[in-house]
Amino acid sequence: MNDESQQAGKDQAPVAPTPDSLQEILHKVIYAHQQALTLLQQTEIAYGRLVPHQLLNLLEVKSIVDVKLGDQVERKMTIMFSDIRDFTPLSESMTPTENFEFINSYLSQMEPVISKHRGIIDKYIGDAIMALFAHGADDAVSGAVAMLERLSFYNAGRVRAGYIPIQIGIGLNTGMVMIGTVGGTNRMDSTVIGDAVNLTARLEEATKTYHAPLIISQNTLYDLAHPERYHIRFLDRIRVKGKAQPLSIYEVFDNDPAELRNSKLACQPLFDEAIAFYHLQDIPRAIGLLKKCVEMAPNDFPALIYLERCYEYQATGHHLSTGELDIGLVWKDEFLTGLAPLDDAHRKLFDQINVFTSQVKQGNTASFRDIFSFLTEHTQNIFRIEEELMQQHHYPFTESHLQEHKRFIENFQELEKKTLAGIDDPRYLSFRIGLLLLDWFSSHSTKADRHVTRFLQNNKAA
Repeated sequence: MNDESQQAGKDQAPVAPTPDSLQEILHKVIYAHQQALTLLQQTEIAYGRLVPHQLLNLLEVKSIVDVKLGDQVERKMTIMFSDIRDFTPLSESMTPTENFEFINSYLSQMEPVISKHRGIIDKYIGDAIMALFAHGADDAVSGAVAMLERLSFYNAGRVRAGYIPIQIGIGLNTGMVMIGTVGGTNRMDSTVIGDAVNLTARLEEATKTYHAPLIISQNTLYDLAHPERYHIRFLDRIRVKGKAQPLSIYEVFDNDPAELRNSKLACQPLFDEAIAFYHLQDIPRAIGLLKKCVEMAPNDFPALIYLERCYEYQATGHHLSTGELDIGLVWKDEFLTGLAPLDDAHRKLFDQINVFTSQVKQGNTASFRDIFSFLTEHTQNIFRIEEELMQQHHYPFTESHLQEHKRFIENFQELEKKTLAGIDDPRYLSFRIGLLLLDWFSSHSTKADRHVTRFLQNNKAA
């Protein structure tokens, strides 16, 4: 071919694509797009296993890519800590591979139960689970009961396979927490921070002390919309390490074997009185009641523990108590909220509590009428002021705060009816009233009310 022919070939226009070739290119583009979209969806699902979508919703972000270091939001939540008892000796008998298989086998049983009750698993810590319940304490308590029920089925399978059954402890506490992201530029994690979280971990530890699988705090009890749905009894008032204010704790025993559960229900009035008389240091009376409880329910471990405490008191004089029922409260400036009407009301409540506990210590039960008259006036006045302020300034946790008001009124009115009926022992009622007042002051007046005033002050400053 000569040079002229070659030059003519070069000058020819490119061949136009045919409809068939365009269709093939389009198919390839669509296929590549679908593959990329599938990969993105799979990646999103995978990230959802590491960072739950419910947690992203709480952080008010739509996708994992929108999460930034330092994102944070405040919520009222019920926190759950659960842990396998005696896991260390159990794990020492297994190889590392067997350990992983066992933990995953157990966790795969618990995770669906928590999710079904609208819980968010924040993290796994070895054999422990930390979960969050953002829709109220009822989800958390019913979820914990369901977890223990599921554990019984899981243990039945372990026994059939020749393994020993396991036991777990669950602690629940309710309070304000900060949910957010912490870490550095290249590695960050979501976390929940707050006093309520630390207290929950201590409650889980308390399940070992009292041999009770499920323990809740006074805060969670107050947050329950339907406490009557569960079998709950007062256990103790404990002073948590590192915390200035004590905390009342309660046992939820719905998951006890039927015979033990029915025996606990039958002797609950005796048990409640026995615990009261122990704390009032009427040890002979407490021993007599606890012996009756143990006769009716030989495997009632909290009753056995208190009976042992009574014997220890007789032998050594050592009494396990937080002390407020003996010496009263001590006023601290940290109780102040900065809002004059609330501070005045809190100081009057504080003084009334000390007057009441002093009279009870002296055996004067004639003060019942005075304390109920005071509480009626106190709640009518200060609750109205709080409710107006919260609604006026759109306080985000108004509904929950008002529920605590409602629950407190129900509780003291129930005790008032019992005192008027004259059936219960006056000393027992004095303990119950004192406990109610102390718990209310420590959990609501000095915490929930302070949170409201901080919100109001921040809004005013803004």
